[in-house]
Amino acid sequence: MLPTAGGSVLRLHVRPGASRPGLDGLHGGALALRVAARPVGGAANREVLSVLAAALGVALSSLELAAGSRGREKRVRVRGLDPSRVREKLDPLLEFDRAEPRD
Repeated sequence: MLPTAGGSVLRLHVRPGASRPGLDGLHGGALALRVAARPVGGAANREVLSVLAAALGVALSSLELAAGSRGREKRVRVRGLDPSRVREKLDPLLEFDRAEPRD
């Protein structure tokens, strides 16, 4: 996650064609995100922004696909939330990633 003027930029790794859309932990330092839509006609990109807006509790208009419109690796600009605020909103949703290891 990078700070930018007026917000932050999130690195995403998108998994299209999933049975359930939502956050999926971390993938190589990027936030992993599942979307049901296939990458045809921009449908997956639209769903990425929608799922992320719901997770962050922000309006869809405050998100912008900054890079990666044709691949799984994307960068999304979040207007109005600095990186610490984005982490604060996403951490409870990603808490399962920090669970105690099982025996």
